[in-house]
Amino acid sequence: MTNFPRKIYIAAPLFCESERWFNEKIDAILRSLGHETYLPQRDGGCYAELPELIDGRPKEQVLYEKDIAALNWCDTLLFLPDGRVPDEGACFELGYAAAQGKDLVAYKTDARAFMMGMDNLMLRMAVSETLRDEEQLREWFSLKERME
Repeated sequence: MTNFPRKIYIAAPLFCESERWFNEKIDAILRSLGHETYLPQRDGGCYAELPELIDGRPKEQVLYEKDIAALNWCDTLLFLPDGRVPDEGACFELGYAAAQGKDLVAYKTDARAFMMGMDNLMLRMAVSETLRDEEQLREWFSLKERME
């Protein structure tokens, strides 16, 4: 398993204030437990808030390259699928990390589901566990013996 502390990529939507606030809360919890994190809104930037060109390059290319580099860097991806449907970018990040054999965990607090009370099977089956509340999140990321 992964060593402690983990290097965690937080895959989540970041397009409104409430999403960014929730992501920052999760990031703070993980950091308080001793982990390193990559939070795209902080470490890459929010698309709508960036200039069209960054160092003479289109912001799309810069953001994509930063996120891919962080996905390669991490050993764990925390997928936050809350919302009526999971964020497309977070779904891509989950798939990319799955293809690399990373540890994948979901944290879902939203009761809404894709169909018949369940999420899409490709998302559900990709993760080793779906955590449902902050207590479970803290417990899962605190257990060193799981990681050694």
